[in-house]
Amino acid sequence: MSGEIMSRAAEQKASRLACWKSRVEPVPLGGGISNHNFLVEDRGKRFFVRIGEDFEVHNVLRRFELAASRAAHAAGISPEVVHAEPGAIVFFHIDGRTLAPEDVRQPETLERLVPLIRRCHHGIPKYLRGPAPMFWVFHVVRDYAARLREDKSRMAPELPRLMTAADRLEQAVGPIEPVFGHNDLLAANLIDDGSRLWLVDWEYGGFNSPLFDLGGLASNNQLSPEQEERLLELYLDTPVTDDLRARYHAMKCASLLREAMWSMVSEIHLSVDFDYVAYTAENLARFERAYVDFEVARSAARIT
Repeated sequence: MSGEIMSRAAEQKASRLACWKSRVEPVPLGGGISNHNFLVEDRGKRFFVRIGEDFEVHNVLRRFELAASRAAHAAGISPEVVHAEPGAIVFFHIDGRTLAPEDVRQPETLERLVPLIRRCHHGIPKYLRGPAPMFWVFHVVRDYAARLREDKSRMAPELPRLMTAADRLEQAVGPIEPVFGHNDLLAANLIDDGSRLWLVDWEYGGFNSPLFDLGGLASNNQLSPEQEERLLELYLDTPVTDDLRARYHAMKCASLLREAMWSMVSEIHLSVDFDYVAYTAENLARFERAYVDFEVARSAARIT
Protein backbone atom coordinates (compact mmCIF):
# COMPACT_ATOMS: atom_id res chain seq x y z
CA MET A 1 0.00 0.00 0.00
CA SER A 2 1.43 3.40 -0.97
CA GLY A 3 2.20 6.09 1.59
CA GLU A 4 -0.48 8.37 0.12
CA ILE A 5 -3.17 5.70 0.41
CA MET A 6 -2.09 4.88 3.97
CA SER A 7 -2.23 8.58 4.90
CA ARG A 8 -5.79 8.86 3.58
CA ALA A 9 -6.82 5.72 5.45
CA ALA A 10 -5.26 7.06 8.65
CA GLU A 11 -7.09 10.38 8.23
CA GLN A 12 -10.39 8.59 7.74
CA LYS A 13 -9.78 6.49 10.84
CA ALA A 14 -8.93 9.59 12.86
CA SER A 15 -12.17 11.26 11.78
CA ARG A 16 -14.34 8.31 12.84
CA LEU A 17 -13.09 7.62 16.35
CA ALA A 18 -15.78 6.86 18.91
CA CYS A 19 -14.78 9.73 21.22
CA TRP A 20 -15.86 12.60 18.95
CA LYS A 21 -19.01 14.48 19.90
CA SER A 22 -19.32 16.27 16.55
CA ARG A 23 -18.15 15.92 12.97
CA VAL A 24 -14.39 16.52 12.88
CA GLU A 25 -11.82 17.21 10.18
CA PRO A 26 -8.38 15.94 11.20
CA VAL A 27 -5.46 18.16 10.20
CA PRO A 28 -2.33 16.13 9.31
CA LEU A 29 0.76 16.98 11.34
CA GLY A 30 4.36 16.35 10.36
CA GLY A 31 6.89 14.47 12.41
CA GLY A 32 5.69 10.88 12.23
CA ILE A 33 7.81 8.56 10.10
CA SER A 34 6.33 5.29 11.38
CA ASN A 35 2.78 6.46 12.15
CA HIS A 36 0.32 9.26 11.30
CA ASN A 37 -0.44 12.22 13.54
CA PHE A 38 -3.37 14.64 13.41
CA LEU A 39 -4.70 17.70 15.17
CA VAL A 40 -8.44 17.50 15.80
CA GLU A 41 -10.80 20.15 17.18
CA ASP A 42 -14.03 18.89 18.68
CA ARG A 43 -16.53 21.29 20.27
CA GLY A 44 -13.89 23.88 21.12
CA LYS A 45 -11.28 21.47 22.48
CA ARG A 46 -8.11 20.44 20.68
CA PHE A 47 -6.69 16.93 20.58
CA PHE A 48 -3.60 15.19 19.25
CA VAL A 49 -4.44 11.92 17.49
CA ARG A 50 -1.89 9.21 16.83
CA ILE A 51 -2.80 6.50 14.32
CA GLY A 52 -0.68 3.36 14.14
CA GLU A 53 -1.06 -0.40 14.36
CA ASP A 54 1.31 -2.85 16.03
CA PHE A 55 4.53 -2.84 14.07
CA GLU A 56 6.43 -5.94 15.04
CA VAL A 57 9.35 -5.43 12.65
CA HIS A 58 10.26 -2.58 15.00
CA ASN A 59 9.04 -4.33 18.16
CA VAL A 60 6.32 -1.69 18.55
CA LEU A 61 3.24 -2.94 20.40
CA ARG A 62 0.60 -0.27 20.91
CA ARG A 63 -0.66 -1.70 24.22
CA PHE A 64 2.78 -1.02 25.69
CA GLU A 65 2.81 2.48 24.18
CA LEU A 66 -0.61 3.16 25.70
CA ALA A 67 0.43 1.92 29.15
CA ALA A 68 3.61 4.02 29.05
CA SER A 69 1.66 7.09 27.85
CA ARG A 70 -0.78 6.79 30.75
CA ALA A 71 2.02 6.30 33.27
CA ALA A 72 3.94 9.25 31.81
CA HIS A 73 0.89 11.47 32.28
CA ALA A 74 0.48 10.29 35.86
CA ALA A 75 4.16 11.11 36.43
CA GLY A 76 3.60 14.65 35.09
CA ILE A 77 5.62 14.20 31.93
CA SER A 78 3.12 13.80 29.08
CA PRO A 79 -0.37 14.99 28.11
CA GLU A 80 -3.40 13.01 29.23
CA VAL A 81 -4.73 10.11 27.18
CA VAL A 82 -8.44 10.83 26.66
CA HIS A 83 -9.34 7.93 24.38
CA ALA A 84 -7.82 4.77 22.95
CA GLU A 85 -9.06 2.10 20.59
CA PRO A 86 -7.21 -0.39 18.37
CA GLY A 87 -4.82 1.55 16.16
CA ALA A 88 -5.46 4.96 17.73
CA ILE A 89 -4.56 7.00 20.82
CA VAL A 90 -6.05 10.44 21.50
CA PHE A 91 -4.34 12.97 23.79
CA PHE A 92 -5.24 16.44 24.96
CA HIS A 93 -3.30 18.79 22.69
CA ILE A 94 -0.39 20.72 24.17
CA ASP A 95 -0.16 24.27 22.88
CA GLY A 96 3.55 24.72 22.57
CA ARG A 97 6.60 24.67 20.35
CA THR A 98 8.24 21.42 19.25
CA LEU A 99 11.96 21.65 19.89
CA ALA A 100 14.65 21.38 17.24
CA PRO A 101 18.17 19.99 17.83
CA GLU A 102 19.59 23.50 18.06
CA ASP A 103 17.16 24.20 20.93
CA VAL A 104 18.32 21.12 22.81
CA ARG A 105 21.92 22.27 22.47
CA GLN A 106 21.21 25.49 24.38
CA PRO A 107 22.73 25.31 27.90
CA GLU A 108 19.51 26.47 29.56
CA THR A 109 17.54 23.76 27.75
CA LEU A 110 19.89 21.03 28.95
CA GLU A 111 19.42 22.33 32.49
CA ARG A 112 15.64 21.98 32.06
CA LEU A 113 15.82 18.60 30.35
CA VAL A 114 17.71 16.68 33.01
CA PRO A 115 14.95 16.82 35.68
CA LEU A 116 12.44 15.73 33.02
CA ILE A 117 14.61 12.73 32.09
CA ARG A 118 15.06 11.82 35.75
CA ARG A 119 11.29 11.99 36.28
CA CYS A 120 10.83 9.70 33.29
CA HIS A 121 13.37 7.21 34.60
CA HIS A 122 12.22 7.06 38.20
CA GLY A 123 8.64 8.38 38.14
CA ILE A 124 7.01 6.26 35.47
CA PRO A 125 7.63 2.89 37.20
CA LYS A 126 5.43 4.10 40.08
CA TYR A 127 2.42 4.31 37.75
CA LEU A 128 3.06 1.72 35.03
CA ARG A 129 0.40 -0.99 34.83
CA GLY A 130 0.50 -4.39 33.17
CA PRO A 131 3.45 -6.22 31.59
CA ALA A 132 6.69 -4.28 31.84
CA PRO A 133 8.51 -4.04 28.49
CA MET A 134 12.28 -3.90 28.30
CA PHE A 135 14.15 -2.08 25.58
CA TRP A 136 17.60 -3.66 25.49
CA VAL A 137 19.29 -2.06 22.52
CA PHE A 138 21.63 -4.98 21.89
CA HIS A 139 18.70 -7.37 21.59
CA VAL A 140 17.07 -4.88 19.22
CA VAL A 141 20.07 -4.67 16.89
CA ARG A 142 20.51 -8.46 16.88
CA ASP A 143 16.84 -8.86 15.98
CA TYR A 144 17.20 -6.25 13.24
CA ALA A 145 20.26 -8.06 11.87
CA ALA A 146 18.36 -11.35 11.68
CA ARG A 147 15.47 -9.66 9.90
CA LEU A 148 17.76 -7.88 7.45
CA ARG A 149 19.39 -11.19 6.54
CA GLU A 150 15.98 -12.81 6.02
CA ASP A 151 14.86 -9.87 3.88
CA LYS A 152 18.08 -9.97 1.83
CA SER A 153 18.73 -6.32 2.63
CA ARG A 154 21.22 -4.40 0.51
CA MET A 155 23.09 -3.85 3.82
CA ALA A 156 23.47 -7.57 4.60
CA PRO A 157 27.23 -7.62 3.75
CA GLU A 158 27.83 -5.02 6.48
CA LEU A 159 26.07 -7.00 9.22
CA PRO A 160 28.95 -9.24 10.45
CA ARG A 161 31.13 -6.19 11.10
CA LEU A 162 28.32 -4.26 12.78
CA MET A 163 27.35 -7.18 15.01
CA THR A 164 30.96 -7.66 16.08
CA ALA A 165 31.00 -3.99 17.08
CA ALA A 166 27.67 -4.42 18.92
CA ASP A 167 29.08 -7.34 20.95
CA ARG A 168 32.06 -5.24 21.94
CA LEU A 169 29.85 -2.33 22.94
CA GLU A 170 27.59 -4.56 25.04
CA GLN A 171 30.60 -5.94 26.88
CA ALA A 172 31.84 -2.40 27.55
CA VAL A 173 28.48 -1.28 28.97
CA GLY A 174 28.67 -3.98 31.65
CA PRO A 175 26.05 -4.40 34.40
CA ILE A 176 23.23 -1.85 34.51
CA GLU A 177 20.71 -0.48 37.01
CA PRO A 178 17.45 -0.43 35.01
CA VAL A 179 15.22 2.63 34.84
CA PHE A 180 12.19 3.29 32.64
CA GLY A 181 13.60 4.84 29.49
CA HIS A 182 11.93 6.83 26.76
CA ASN A 183 14.49 5.37 24.32
CA ASP A 184 13.79 7.81 21.47
CA LEU A 185 14.94 11.22 22.69
CA LEU A 186 14.61 13.14 19.46
CA ALA A 187 14.07 16.88 19.70
CA ALA A 188 10.74 16.34 17.92
CA ASN A 189 9.50 14.44 20.97
CA LEU A 190 9.99 17.46 23.25
CA ILE A 191 7.47 20.30 23.52
CA ASP A 192 7.96 23.64 25.28
CA ASP A 193 4.66 25.29 26.25
CA GLY A 194 6.41 28.43 27.49
CA SER A 195 6.50 27.39 31.13
CA ARG A 196 7.56 23.75 31.08
CA LEU A 197 8.79 20.90 28.88
CA TRP A 198 6.73 17.86 27.88
CA LEU A 199 8.03 14.51 26.66
CA VAL A 200 5.83 12.63 24.17
CA ASP A 201 5.81 9.52 21.92
CA TRP A 202 6.22 6.33 23.96
CA GLU A 203 6.46 3.77 21.13
CA TYR A 204 9.81 2.53 22.40
CA GLY A 205 9.33 3.12 26.12
CA GLY A 206 10.73 0.35 28.32
CA PHE A 207 13.21 -0.51 31.03
CA ASN A 208 16.80 0.18 30.05
CA SER A 209 20.06 1.69 31.26
CA PRO A 210 19.81 5.45 31.89
CA LEU A 211 22.92 5.84 29.74
CA PHE A 212 20.92 4.89 26.65
CA ASP A 213 18.63 7.92 26.97
CA LEU A 214 21.57 10.20 27.74
CA GLY A 215 23.57 8.86 24.80
CA GLY A 216 20.51 9.01 22.55
CA LEU A 217 19.80 12.61 23.53
CA ALA A 218 23.40 13.54 22.75
CA SER A 219 23.58 11.68 19.43
CA ASN A 220 20.13 12.68 18.18
CA ASN A 221 20.82 16.34 18.86
CA GLN A 222 24.55 16.39 18.09
CA LEU A 223 25.74 17.70 21.44
CA SER A 224 29.35 18.81 21.63
CA PRO A 225 31.79 16.83 23.83
CA GLU A 226 31.61 19.61 26.41
CA GLN A 227 27.82 19.47 26.41
CA GLU A 228 27.92 15.70 26.82
CA GLU A 229 30.14 16.04 29.88
CA ARG A 230 27.77 18.63 31.30
CA LEU A 231 24.78 16.38 30.62
CA LEU A 232 26.38 13.50 32.52
CA GLU A 233 27.36 15.74 35.42
CA LEU A 234 23.86 17.20 35.67
CA TYR A 235 22.15 13.82 35.54
CA LEU A 236 24.50 12.03 37.96
CA ASP A 237 25.28 15.04 40.18
CA THR A 238 28.86 13.83 40.42
CA PRO A 239 32.13 14.18 38.49
CA VAL A 240 32.41 11.90 35.47
CA THR A 241 34.94 9.06 35.78
CA ASP A 242 36.83 7.47 32.90
CA ASP A 243 34.91 4.22 33.44
CA LEU A 244 31.53 5.94 33.28
CA ARG A 245 32.62 7.93 30.24
CA ALA A 246 33.56 4.74 28.40
CA ARG A 247 30.24 3.06 29.28
CA TYR A 248 28.38 6.18 28.18
CA HIS A 249 30.18 6.27 24.82
CA ALA A 250 29.38 2.59 24.32
CA MET A 251 25.67 3.31 24.80
CA LYS A 252 25.85 6.38 22.58
CA CYS A 253 27.34 4.21 19.82
CA ALA A 254 24.63 1.62 20.40
CA SER A 255 21.92 4.26 20.04
CA LEU A 256 23.35 5.36 16.69
CA LEU A 257 23.72 1.77 15.49
CA ARG A 258 20.13 1.06 16.45
CA GLU A 259 18.94 4.17 14.59
CA ALA A 260 20.88 3.17 11.48
CA MET A 261 19.52 -0.38 11.58
CA TRP A 262 15.99 0.88 12.29
CA SER A 263 16.32 2.79 9.04
CA MET A 264 17.70 -0.23 7.16
CA VAL A 265 14.62 -2.22 8.19
CA SER A 266 12.35 0.73 7.39
CA GLU A 267 13.76 0.89 3.85
CA ILE A 268 12.06 -2.47 3.26
CA HIS A 269 8.96 -2.35 5.47
CA LEU A 270 7.77 1.28 5.63
CA SER A 271 5.99 3.19 2.88
CA VAL A 272 5.90 6.61 4.54
CA ASP A 273 7.18 9.39 2.25
CA PHE A 274 10.67 9.60 3.78
CA ASP A 275 14.18 9.03 2.42
CA TYR A 276 15.22 6.06 4.54
CA VAL A 277 18.29 5.28 2.40
CA ALA A 278 19.74 8.71 3.12
CA TYR A 279 18.77 8.38 6.79
CA THR A 280 20.59 5.03 6.96
CA ALA A 281 23.72 6.56 5.46
CA GLU A 282 23.63 9.56 7.79
CA ASN A 283 23.28 7.50 10.96
CA LEU A 284 25.78 4.88 9.90
CA ALA A 285 28.37 7.59 9.27
CA ARG A 286 27.64 9.11 12.68
CA PHE A 287 27.97 5.66 14.27
CA GLU A 288 31.40 5.19 12.69
CA ARG A 289 32.58 8.54 14.08
CA ALA A 290 31.15 7.79 17.52
CA TYR A 291 32.85 4.39 17.54
CA VAL A 292 36.21 6.12 17.22
CA ASP A 293 35.33 8.23 20.29
CA PHE A 294 34.32 5.05 22.12
CA GLU A 295 37.71 3.46 21.39
CA VAL A 296 39.46 6.52 22.82
CA ALA A 297 37.28 6.46 25.94
CA ARG A 298 37.74 2.68 26.30
CA SER A 299 41.52 3.05 26.19
CA ALA A 300 41.45 5.82 28.80
CA ALA A 301 39.37 3.61 31.10
CA ARG A 302 41.62 0.59 30.38
CA ILE A 303 38.62 -1.55 29.38
CA THR A 304 39.71 -4.64 27.44
